[in-house]
Amino acid sequence: MARRKKIYEGKAKTLYEGPEPGTIVQYFKDDATAFNAEKHDVIEGKGVLNNILSEFFMLGLAQIGVPTHFLKRLNMREQLVRSCEIVPLEVIVRNYAAGSMCKRLGLEEGTQLPRPIVEYCYKDDALGDPLVTEEHIAAFGWASQQDMDDILSLALRVNDFMSGIFLAVGIRLVDFKIEIGRIYDGDFQRLVIADEISPDSCRLWDIETGQKLDKDVFRRDLGSLTDAYSEVARRLGVMPNNPPAPSKPTLVN
Repeated sequence: MARRKKIYEGKAKTLYEGPEPGTIVQYFKDDATAFNAEKHDVIEGKGVLNNILSEFFMLGLAQIGVPTHFLKRLNMREQLVRSCEIVPLEVIVRNYAAGSMCKRLGLEEGTQLPRPIVEYCYKDDALGDPLVTEEHIAAFGWASQQDMDDILSLALRVNDFMSGIFLAVGIRLVDFKIEIGRIYDGDFQRLVIADEISPDSCRLWDIETGQKLDKDVFRRDLGSLTDAYSEVARRLGVMPNNPPAPSKPTLVN
């Protein structure tokens, strides 16, 4: 049997042509990167956890009417998604000051923001995904004003949903980033949540202890990344309390 055609390989996922037109198979890798890929490691089981957690969030969003590219999980490391045109922006929603916001504005890490703040970065690894304004986005034609209104609405709805889900299990959603895709049906365009939603793309802190349960564990050498992600999955009820150690399967066609 011929191998599936690889479409794209990123830092954390590989995309393959799907079984039907308009579909893509998204494969979650065990690679962990930070500081624009200057720090890199392979962490056994990370891809399995992110696949399961992203499925959980995408299904939850669909239940409240937020459109996503997710179709179904195929196995422990792969999911089937709709093919879409990715808007070249990272959409970041911040509830508390952390990361680059602290560096830019001199805020103390953990400062609660007066309201959720939505920021945009231009997706370009070579440039380090620079922060951009709506003026840049309009001037360079990355998205229309109607798109930006819809993207802002989607981002805040995702924030409301995710904040509530995490609060119920004792986790603070500090910030997160999402990507937006365009799906075309004839002349009609629909914006959807694309890529993934996982601890790789969120900052998550235990409400009581402040323990970090996200990729900052890897960035700052704070312990086991799989332990942190497993704790998130355990609290959300998407894996048993004592799961078997995930093994990396051979990619098959």
